[in-house]
Amino acid sequence: MGREHLKFGGGVSGSIIHPIILLVVLVAGVLICVSPRRNAIVAFLAAALLVPTDQVLLIGPAHFPMLRLLALFGIIRMIREKVSSKARLFAGGINKIDIAIILMSVFVAIDGMLLFQDSGAVINQLGTLYTVFGVYFLLRFLIQDEEDVVRAIQTLACVAAIVAPIMAYEVATGHNPYAIFGGARVAEYASLAVRDNKIRAQGPFAHSILAGTFGAVLVPLFVGLWWKSKKYRKIALVGILSSTVITFTCNSSTPVLGYAAGVLALCLWPAGRWMRSIRWGIVVLLASLHLVMHGPVWSLIEKIDISGGSSSYHRYMLVDQCIRHFGDWWLFGIKDTSVWGWDMWDTANQYVAVCENSGLLPFLLFLAVLVYGFKYLGRGRRAAGKDKKAALFIWALGSALFANLIAFIGISYFDQTMAAWYALLAMIPAAIAVRQKTEVKPVPLPVPSYESHLI
Repeated sequence: MGREHLKFGGGVSGSIIHPIILLVVLVAGVLICVSPRRNAIVAFLAAALLVPTDQVLLIGPAHFPMLRLLALFGIIRMIREKVSSKARLFAGGINKIDIAIILMSVFVAIDGMLLFQDSGAVINQLGTLYTVFGVYFLLRFLIQDEEDVVRAIQTLACVAAIVAPIMAYEVATGHNPYAIFGGARVAEYASLAVRDNKIRAQGPFAHSILAGTFGAVLVPLFVGLWWKSKKYRKIALVGILSSTVITFTCNSSTPVLGYAAGVLALCLWPAGRWMRSIRWGIVVLLASLHLVMHGPVWSLIEKIDISGGSSSYHRYMLVDQCIRHFGDWWLFGIKDTSVWGWDMWDTANQYVAVCENSGLLPFLLFLAVLVYGFKYLGRGRRAAGKDKKAALFIWALGSALFANLIAFIGISYFDQTMAAWYALLAMIPAAIAVRQKTEVKPVPLPVPSYESHLI
């Protein structure tokens, strides 16, 4: 396989699909197409997250991992619904998060094509556009209201409950059961990564860090489910315990940091009225440290090593080299970051990955997605009024968003983890849609709010 081929995503030269996997995907696809929306949510999330992305159907020059195939069934469902009904496809209509994602994805595709000017890049970018639009807007379509949000979180808890014992089994035996399904990465599943004599379990995901991050960032959602109603507490507890097992069996610092960030954000609920002061205090602290430290303030990243054997220095150098080489990537991105230094090809940082793949404008649009996520949650919190349970539930969504924000420092989402990320973004407008309609005027409340720009 040539180096140029790898630049555009590589891929198998023929279809690699285990019959059982294909059957599961086809059944899930039929359910997505014809079942009630609440069941379609379960079918899509379960299949999207539990089926590895190395199960691929090759059609001409185009690669269809099973996530793309599931998105195809979803597109068919959305077209059918649009033709047969005049109702809006998305809760609250197209919002600013949607617009930011659309613009970011389009500019990423355009920049990628302009950067490489190769037919392989065109195919690769069109495939990426299809994946983003197919998965994200399918989830926006399926998750329409608070009941759908709850159903999606319950499904994520069930998925976590399946993944957790698999990863625990990996740590105990050194074998991943997913190896029996073959696939393009069967060698990775058959021989697990080991660092500092610790097995790094990965379950159905493409990397152990992605597996652990998947579990870590879900914890606030399950806590929110616990807060919402007593009838959800059993499934919420299952989700919390399963996510904790997933986080720690991957033996990586990034998921632990994401887990801690989510828990910290949940614990800040009582201090919500002082959040603006807290945020500005953090900014002042970081600015002060930058002035007095021997290195830049982002060099603090290299001090983090929770699991032992972490590549924290690599994460620091990624950020440092990205800033130092701003002129290399700001317009369209850069073809090869390996010229920045040792191992710099491995952009294990979502922010750096967006920069080096596509330039400054998509990076700003990515930040806009995060900013508008927090702003919408703030509006929903204000509209919740004195309904404390509703306010806590929205606070939990914001805590999950913050957990992802921190996890992005140590990993970029390049497998089915993106389905969980897009599900969270889809939950935000759905959770606040009804309350926004009933909001008459802002009412000062002595409770927390996420109404502020991301800092």
